[in-house]
Amino acid sequence: MVYPEASRWGAPDTIAPLYDDVYRADGVLSTVNVVEALQEFWQMKASRNGNTASGGSSALVIYESVPAAHPPYVCYVTLPGGACFGSFQNCPTKAEARRSAAKIALMNSVFNEHESRRISEHFIEKAVAEARASFAGDAASHHQDSSAGIAAFRFMLEANKGRTMLEFQELMTVFQLLHWNGSLRAMRERQCSRQEVVAHYSARALDDAMREQMAREWASREREAQAGGGVIRNELARAERELRAARVAARELRFPKEKRDILLLAARLAPTSTSDLNARN
Repeated sequence: MVYPEASRWGAPDTIAPLYDDVYRADGVLSTVNVVEALQEFWQMKASRNGNTASGGSSALVIYESVPAAHPPYVCYVTLPGGACFGSFQNCPTKAEARRSAAKIALMNSVFNEHESRRISEHFIEKAVAEARASFAGDAASHHQDSSAGIAAFRFMLEANKGRTMLEFQELMTVFQLLHWNGSLRAMRERQCSRQEVVAHYSARALDDAMREQMAREWASREREAQAGGGVIRNELARAERELRAARVAARELRFPKEKRDILLLAARLAPTSTSDLNARN
């Protein structure tokens, strides 16, 4: 990864142990309907911020159950702003998987209200330093130049001062995907300024059109690869490992989930050498 895990940025020492003790949270939340509580939390937040004109869509919490014929079942929940969490427990029913995802999302939503989660000058300096350190340990295996991604990352944070990390997550994920996909480097080579790039993608949602565009680029790489291919297969295996590790550790996981979804679409667009790929969650 190019950027540090957003779920841990700026976590104060007194609150960070929450992530280590998340498996013991059942006793605290056992009497709470976490699915309803999570929706109510974001509805109240939208109301406080005056975001009521869209009929509540700005507070919509979206659940996605992974198709499975037998347990353990897996569910993901995406929050307003783009942050995504998954069921971190071994869930015997689909309803329990939904509650598990809602539970960790609710805990993070409450934690997100802490002042340390708001993007400030101190936050930016720390996040950029962690991004450089994170990339330094990964550069050799991915053969990537960090300069474009780090510079765009700093500029993007500067442009979003005052917002919290969960509110910022979708834009963050877009730029993580652009860096992973090689698009930031391509835009720099075309002499696009950081201001132009950030302004353009700040106004774009992470939607099916963007996913399909990236998937077609990966499918093209697969077709252009030497005999045997394996470009998508290898990248998909990495994304699935990252996704599962983040899910069972109760971490924010939008980036690896989007990578996996894009690569699965790419596999369908380049079926000749990837027809035996199966999604693992």
